[in-house]
Amino acid sequence: MNGIGLALRGLHHGERGLAQDLLRVSERHAGEHEIHHVARDLSAWSQRHLRELAEIGGRYGARLGAAHALETGLAAKFRGKGSELVKHRGPPGMLLLHDLRHIHVQAAGVSLDWEMIAQAARGGRDTALLRLARRCHPDTLRQMRWADAHLKQLSAQVLNS
Repeated sequence: MNGIGLALRGLHHGERGLAQDLLRVSERHAGEHEIHHVARDLSAWSQRHLRELAEIGGRYGARLGAAHALETGLAAKFRGKGSELVKHRGPPGMLLLHDLRHIHVQAAGVSLDWEMIAQAARGGRDTALLRLARRCHPDTLRQMRWADAHLKQLSAQVLNS
């Protein structure tokens, strides 16, 4: 596998983690309707990215699975129990702040991966890979901005309470 294949594998891993984390945030904060519904939609974007990465990955020796089921429901709840402790040790909303911060950091990493892929595609004159990066990277930037906007909105009220 060449360098681009390794980078695609890393990007795929990051997108999968972001998709999974967005689903967890959606489930954990089901009472916050805007968070719940938008996080599910944003997860679907990353899931689409996973499928598209799997389609192109073979060209670079990276066999990337697109069909792996993401963890939801009971398994996700058990995995998230550790984070529930944060909720009980701090002011209301602290868990949501923690989760949104995590989403922002995760999306920032995925965004950097898309930047690296785009640069490699430009350097190698790979128009198909560059089109993929140009199509998917803006979604990742929107995911990051969504988390950032909610962090800014909630920080003052949660941290000052």
